Amino acid sequence: MLSKLFGSNSRVKILKAFLFHPEERYYIRQLSRDLDLQVNSVRRELENLEKFGLLVSESGNESSEKEDGTIEEKNSDRQEKKYFRVNKNFPLFEDIKSLIIRSQILHKDDFTKDLLKAGSIKLLILTGVFVNDFSFPTDVLIVGKVNKGRLLKTIQDLEKELGREVNFTLMSASEFKYRRDIADIFLYNLLEKEKIIVIDEIGIS
Repeated sequence: MLSKLFGSNSRVKILKAFLFHPEERYYIRQLSRDLDLQVNSVRRELENLEKFGLLVSESGNESSEKEDGTIEEKNSDRQEKKYFRVNKNFPLFEDIKSLIIRSQILHKDDFTKDLLKAGSIKLLILTGVFVNDFSFPTDVLIVGKVNKGRLLKTIQDLEKELGREVNFTLMSASEFKYRRDIADIFLYNLLEKEKIIVIDEIGIS
């Protein structure tokens, strides 16, 4: 759906990279490598998004922090790279970001089916990135008994679909009950905040 809306799957991947990491800056070959896209395709999309106003570019060198805490500039080809970053002052920045975020919910049905193959799920809650809250420490809460190998594979597949890291929390039904009974601050905050309840055999809703 997003590829139809935004014109191409490449553009969607690039948008996710910038909108999910608004403080980061990227150069063409870096995005090509990280997103598994052709260099020319990345270059074309970045130029179009810059003309549109959603991205801004700047020249600079790669840098890395040395052991003593100082910053070392790295420039192996002795040429400054052209970096791109998202323009957070773009009038539609928040609207486009919200649309991209909300689209992640489209993957929840396939994600749920794959999770159920991994074991018995009593409670499944989507939060964090799924509700446009990047500060919350987890994106998925799973309560039940699952095969951890299959769970990790399912999470990795979801990460590929979303184009970003997915943090998850797994606990047994007894641990969930105990932490709820003692008003565990993490669990309390999760249950009180905005969330999407996908499976609820425990009865929290």
